[in-house]
Amino acid sequence: MADPGPRRIIVAITGATGAIYGVRLLQRLSATPGVETHLVISDAASLTLHQEVGLQRRDVEAFAHMVHRNREIGASIASGSFQTDGMVIAPCSMKSLAAVAHGLSDNLITRAADVVLKERRRLILMVRETPFNLAHLRNMTAVTEMGGIVFPPLPSFYNRPATIDEMVDHTVARVMDLLGVTNDLAPRWGGMRNDVPKDDGAI
Repeated sequence: MADPGPRRIIVAITGATGAIYGVRLLQRLSATPGVETHLVISDAASLTLHQEVGLQRRDVEAFAHMVHRNREIGASIASGSFQTDGMVIAPCSMKSLAAVAHGLSDNLITRAADVVLKERRRLILMVRETPFNLAHLRNMTAVTEMGGIVFPPLPSFYNRPATIDEMVDHTVARVMDLLGVTNDLAPRWGGMRNDVPKDDGAI
């Protein structure tokens, strides 16, 4: 049988708050055997990366196997004939969400997302904004109807995280699960603890 080659995952980082999610996802994917990462960072994301995690663009690019410029509309990932296994925009700004929802391929991030959707591959948008207005919600609905997955990076607390890193890793683990990439970043739910008191009157 022919070697299928590495699994190619596109990671895009936009200027919304939550740059740590994109960085951590890229780090974990790039360290996973058999996975090839393709990275796109928007200009606004460069500012957010410096503000939130103290990293320069080049620092983050060093984690990726392949780096593409957001203005590089002729990049490999802009074509459906270049086979990939999915794309994650982490974090995804409301501007990028709107562009994807309306098919506005005005840069490489939104073009690559459009390609992933038209080729029926997995697209995950880690949208960051709160509260949502009606335009945001309608755009999320449109992307969902097209087959994309809207994944706001909301922390969970049932594992009692003690640090921000644990909270981030749990969310990144769930995204990797959706991509079908095996990981052990965070504990998995094993059911309610036996020592939890039961309230017979609870609904």
